[in-house]
Amino acid sequence: MVGILASTPEKGKQAADALGISRAYHRYDELLADPAVSVVHLTSPNRLHFEQCKQAMAAGKHVICEKPLAMNPSETAELMALAEKAPVVTAVCYNVRFYPLNVEAQQRIAAGELGNIYHVTGSYVQDWLLHDTDFNWRVLAEEGGELRAVADIGTHWLDLISWIVGRDVEQVCAQLATVVPVRRRPVGSVETFQSKLGIARETVPVPIATDDYGALLLRFRSGAHGSCTVSQVTAGRKNCIRYEVAGSKASLAWDSERPNEMWIGHRDRPNELLIRDPALLQTEARRFANYPGGHNEGFPDSFKQLFRAIYEYIEAGDWKAPRPFPTFADGHREVALCDAVLRSHRENRWLDVRA
Repeated sequence: MVGILASTPEKGKQAADALGISRAYHRYDELLADPAVSVVHLTSPNRLHFEQCKQAMAAGKHVICEKPLAMNPSETAELMALAEKAPVVTAVCYNVRFYPLNVEAQQRIAAGELGNIYHVTGSYVQDWLLHDTDFNWRVLAEEGGELRAVADIGTHWLDLISWIVGRDVEQVCAQLATVVPVRRRPVGSVETFQSKLGIARETVPVPIATDDYGALLLRFRSGAHGSCTVSQVTAGRKNCIRYEVAGSKASLAWDSERPNEMWIGHRDRPNELLIRDPALLQTEARRFANYPGGHNEGFPDSFKQLFRAIYEYIEAGDWKAPRPFPTFADGHREVALCDAVLRSHRENRWLDVRA
């Protein structure tokens, strides 16, 4: 790791000292001008992604951008087009794909083990914005976009499911709700999840228009159906991603709170519970399972495996090879889907996804 850039030089120095990083940049152009930097990881607020991605690609840097890729489909379409022409690797940080058992699920479905996919159900629920004193830049439309819970965490589920079943969503019908219409904003900056620590701070009331909750009905291009619930106000659920895929031959289910188990359902014989063990996984899934069976892998490992896939691809240097990670095209697809979700909610009807 060559260096780090924060929102201020002071915060950058603090982070560099805390993480043992040799350099703290003062400005983004200074970072991009450094020949020692080959890959830029963008973890800035959503509204900054568009310009920062363009500048990084123009500087000849590989880019790994946090999701959502940008604020609207026009921006993501432009980034996707630039990425197709730029001699660099670009990726979006949909890390949930890289739990080993999610790779296993994708491989089994691709091999036809579930048969024709009938429907997919699931959810992504959290509780970190349950109270009116819970606050973060993500709740503000001008910082994160008009869609929040669905765009922030729902896109993880949508990307994961589209990739696992190998089918894009073509139509959506959505209902959204803002259940905390006024939040108490602390005076000064607040890091994500910091409000859960219960630290008393001076606050001011701020009206909120972004969604705390969303319910989505989905139609996939294959004719399969789906439904998803997204919430950041579900007490007790800290970070729970769940899905169940039903097919003509079998079904399977996975829960991120038990990430080393995958349930496999059968009609005419006993069900199975697959425990993550490299010796029992498909070849591609085994590649992303570093520890022996019984030695659990979890959330931090999913980032490690995503970055590993990207860096191995960069090292190989063959830009025409299939990219085994979420690309800017995937990032554009999810933002286009979010746009359809927001329009569907406002118009109270099914809408096509304009990808």
